[in-house]
Amino acid sequence: MADSFQGIPPERAAHGSVSAWAPLREPLFRSLWIAAVITYIGKWMQMVGAAWLMTQLTTSPLMVSLVQAAMMLPVFLVILPAGALADMVDRRRYLLFTQAWMVAAAGILGVLTLLGYVTPWLLLGFTFLLGLGAVVNDPAWQAITPEIASPRNLAPAVALNSAAFNVARAVGPAIGGAVIAATNSGIAFLMNAAGFFGVILFLYRWKRPRREHPNTERLVESLRAGFAYVRRNHLVHCVLIRTAAFSVAASSLLALLPVIARPYGASGYGLLLGSFGIGALVAAVLLPRLRTSLSVDGVVAAAIVLFALTTSAAGYLQSFGMLAVVLFAAGMAWIGIVACLNVAAQTMTPSYMRARALSMYLLVLQGGMAIGSAAWGALATKIGIPSTMLCSSLALILGLAAVRQYRLTSHELELAPSVVRD
Repeated sequence: MADSFQGIPPERAAHGSVSAWAPLREPLFRSLWIAAVITYIGKWMQMVGAAWLMTQLTTSPLMVSLVQAAMMLPVFLVILPAGALADMVDRRRYLLFTQAWMVAAAGILGVLTLLGYVTPWLLLGFTFLLGLGAVVNDPAWQAITPEIASPRNLAPAVALNSAAFNVARAVGPAIGGAVIAATNSGIAFLMNAAGFFGVILFLYRWKRPRREHPNTERLVESLRAGFAYVRRNHLVHCVLIRTAAFSVAASSLLALLPVIARPYGASGYGLLLGSFGIGALVAAVLLPRLRTSLSVDGVVAAAIVLFALTTSAAGYLQSFGMLAVVLFAAGMAWIGIVACLNVAAQTMTPSYMRARALSMYLLVLQGGMAIGSAAWGALATKIGIPSTMLCSSLALILGLAAVRQYRLTSHELELAPSVVRD
């Protein structure tokens, strides 16, 4: 493959002197960013609460791992139509609907949990419904950034969105663990439902301009055009294959962490996830500097090797302190891999195809995580956690070797996604 990326607009080079914090001086972006941080924290509290509740309802590693699988399973069903719809409809109204859907799912699950009516399969069902809302929401959510930040601040705005998610990843699990330890998972679910109202208020008050050139394609036509583009673009093949190899093999750590953390209680589980999030946040800060000395392929390869080592170690360690250190390193490796893949996904297509291309990338990433979570959970039921984590580590290394020909290296690629006003 040629050492270049197609479809990268020339406007990308213009953001070099813009402050990383400049978008927060824009009231519109700042309001949504603050609301998004609160929503992301609620999401992580929900994930901690659901995983921990399942460990209280059953001791089966398979059922525990299915919590993550249920959250990601909807990606197989709706992510591609959602990407097409994000290019076709009024995104403000579309997002109001998806946010209300998630409020209802989280709120009802919280009430049922407090009343003591939740069973393992009912928990998986509501987790699926929340995942469905999130998957339908994602392409449109990513697509509105160019509409709420000025052109000069688009690149740092995308970076700040990533930082918001990692801040929430660092503090959300710890808050969730503390809330669950003091009360129960039902309260965490209700707090997650309440967190969506900040975004809903923003969307309700947002005066979104009408599109001058609305997309008049039908859904099927839009999907067909997206598939045709993917079939003939070798760069897209590289990104999707690398993403699939990583996501399936890497999913064991987060899927089985609730079982590993069971001896330390809900607060311990939250702190371990917090260690993972802090590691991801630190890596997000260091990654641009690391990129100056390593190629994109070099960053990804090194991060996969580190993630494989930490995955294997997590299955054998008995010390909470050492496990926290390992999770911190795993978080650093995770963001190194996912950041590179995400940038490649955002720059692999022209702007008019970006939502559909991102939906295909999310299908492979989250779908691979869902398949992997269920598979590693089933394997852990038969051979135990330590052996399963070792197998996952070996799969990561073998996957890295198997996809060497699908290179991501590019002299033009930066560790910040390109964004262009449509």
